[in-house]
Amino acid sequence: MNKRENCLRAIDFRYPERIPATISVSWPVWNIYRESLEEVAERYKHLFPGFRRGFIQYEKKGGVVHEERSFTDPFGCVWFFSIKGYQGQVVGHPLEDWSAWNTYSFPDPDEGLPVEGGGLIPWERVYESMDRAREAGELVVAGMPHGFFFQRLYYLRGFTNLMKDFVRKPPQIYELIEALTEYNLELVDRLLRYPEVDVVSFGDDLGTQTRMPISPSMFREFIFPGYHPIFSRVRSRGTRVRLHTDGHVAEVFDQLLEAGVSVLNIQDRVNGLENIARLKGKVCIDLDIDRQRLIPLGTPADIEVYVKEVIDTLGSERGGLMLYAEVHPPTPLENIVALAEALTKYTELGPRELPVVDPHG
Repeated sequence: MNKRENCLRAIDFRYPERIPATISVSWPVWNIYRESLEEVAERYKHLFPGFRRGFIQYEKKGGVVHEERSFTDPFGCVWFFSIKGYQGQVVGHPLEDWSAWNTYSFPDPDEGLPVEGGGLIPWERVYESMDRAREAGELVVAGMPHGFFFQRLYYLRGFTNLMKDFVRKPPQIYELIEALTEYNLELVDRLLRYPEVDVVSFGDDLGTQTRMPISPSMFREFIFPGYHPIFSRVRSRGTRVRLHTDGHVAEVFDQLLEAGVSVLNIQDRVNGLENIARLKGKVCIDLDIDRQRLIPLGTPADIEVYVKEVIDTLGSERGGLMLYAEVHPPTPLENIVALAEALTKYTELGPRELPVVDPHG
């Protein structure tokens, strides 16, 4: 069973051989450990998809590299970046004043796929990347831009302005939501022109560290009406929907599933394993293992115990669980090794066949 088939079995609850797991290392961590970390990635290749020696470009100064640069994206949002390898933040909002709305337009969908904090990727390059995944036996993922909806709204308006819009409800906010929905549908349609898309992946950080910035009723009024038609378009083509969202989002789990999410990538600690366990069997949980405390500050023993606890709590031989771990400074190298060891040790389920179903009951 290749990696693609195993992932699809996990997503679709069809008895995978292994719980799919991925380690994603931030550029500053690579810049600290360099060849030592490359040896770890070579040893655990199944956990570091796409890694190959010599691919990562290092700076002369090891570790975190500070930089200051600005960039105006195709939406007219002005970004400021301060640390190499990390996303910036929007400091200039093209729709900060509603007077600009009458003459505002989204980028031309035919020009390419937008990248959060970047430009447009030509569609031929997008399709070529999916070609490479298919040829390598990997899951064919069509990636929508991170910050495609809720975040895009406050990138355009400014966060405080958007929160006021949700309370004051000017007519322009509904017009903007409708236009943004249509723009995203245009992008989805172009992604789905590729003949063999397994998953369309979306990213939109909806939560803060302890709660959501908007209530479930506000989510229902302003965000769900965009999510539902976009995700439904994907599902209508027989393709799965993956949603990544950082922060505490437990209050809208039900709405996310109702909107059509097939794979839900959420953070563990901020949502609580006990809350996440309510999703078991209802959606494929793509769990983001604690990158804030456990991975950078825990011990190797802590990491092993926690990975086992997660799998004991959320895992099933039927599938429905994937694991994702981001690594950021000041994570020690031994913690990365412990993470790779634990993800290798506890994710093995063994070869299994799909159960035979008696058509007569």
